[in-house]
Amino acid sequence: MSGNKSLCTRFTFVAFSSLAELQPVLFLVFLILYLFTVGGNLIIICLIGLTPSLHTPMYFFLVNLSFLEACYITSVVPLMLVHLLAETKTISVRGCAAQMYVFTILGLTECCLLAAMAYDRFVAICHPLHYTLRMGPRVCLKLAAACWTTGVVVESAQTTWILSLPFCGTGKIQHFFCDIMPVVKLACVDTSQNEIVLFAVSVLFIMSPCFLILCSYTRILVTILRIPSAAGRRKAFSTCSSHLLVVSLFFGTALFTYLQPKTAHTPETDKATALMYTVVTPALNPVIYTLRNKEVKEAFQRVTQRNPLRQMA
Repeated sequence: MSGNKSLCTRFTFVAFSSLAELQPVLFLVFLILYLFTVGGNLIIICLIGLTPSLHTPMYFFLVNLSFLEACYITSVVPLMLVHLLAETKTISVRGCAAQMYVFTILGLTECCLLAAMAYDRFVAICHPLHYTLRMGPRVCLKLAAACWTTGVVVESAQTTWILSLPFCGTGKIQHFFCDIMPVVKLACVDTSQNEIVLFAVSVLFIMSPCFLILCSYTRILVTILRIPSAAGRRKAFSTCSSHLLVVSLFFGTALFTYLQPKTAHTPETDKATALMYTVVTPALNPVIYTLRNKEVKEAFQRVTQRNPLRQMA
């Protein structure tokens, strides 16, 4: 570093600086989406907990996913809401580090968790007679623990490495939260090697779960097509359609964001895709798992019918 460069102690978000007049409207929209997402995921967790018939491996993983999604959106949106109303949209380096740790750990954990859910559907459809043996409670706990451990270990190491870089200059982040690439761009040193390693880690830990999911659903599709009756094929496909839709939304935006060439990155596309995977996709998940899931809808109806306040009315 040259001697006239001072290290940054705070970062400034400038993602919405050109939309000053729309910021109150954006605040209201994102607030509604945030409350809907957190409330929807908490409802799913409570429904599964209160319904013994849903105490199965598939819904055990859904509880993990719902908890993760609620934390995932909470790591980004509340601070963004504050900055939409505040004049100074700054964050300390330590605050940025905390946000990056939480966000990246939850992101990788979700990749692994979606792969575990695909394996659960593979066993249920392709090996139904061995399902209770292969997906027992201990196996489910081990799979969930492996997902969370992978996320914590890998992303803690990667994020610590990124934050060891010296940051200087104006400290302006062309984003609305501390995402990896916008923060790396603020470093005072050559980050080409860092970016190569980041790309390699993204390929390994995004593509590996994605490959496992593709293999699982290839086998599932072959098995479904062998079912003689149309009703049997529809029933088998309905058990994994919600998960397949969530996988498509999550990995579609993740692959577009973290595996595209550096030259293809622009602040506008980065912000648009980031809004998709931090706000829109988590908001869609409760809708997908309730409106498209017959068992969850029936559980919701039973719980609301048992509501004492409704009975008194």
